[in-house]
Amino acid sequence: MSIKRVQAIVSGRVQGVGYRYFAAHAAHRLGVKGTVRNLPHGAVEAIAEGEETALQDFLEELRRGPSAADVDDLQEAWGEPTNRFDHFEAIS
Repeated sequence: MSIKRVQAIVSGRVQGVGYRYFAAHAAHRLGVKGTVRNLPHGAVEAIAEGEETALQDFLEELRRGPSAADVDDLQEAWGEPTNRFDHFEAIS
């Protein structure tokens, strides 16, 4: 079992469309821990830790987004886990 960390910056129409709650629901379903939050410039940042295969599935969910969203781009950066998360939450 390989635990990894990924940071994703998602741009497009991703604020005000339920994107953070969509991401949190996907993370819970996949067993991923971390956070998702809106960024000041209109993008969304998700930081997630978990098994690499679960994180790949999580990124696919983020690329799709909820039906009201329109994802233009997703930039991902992989790293070593910090193990500081005990669940996944949407930050206001």
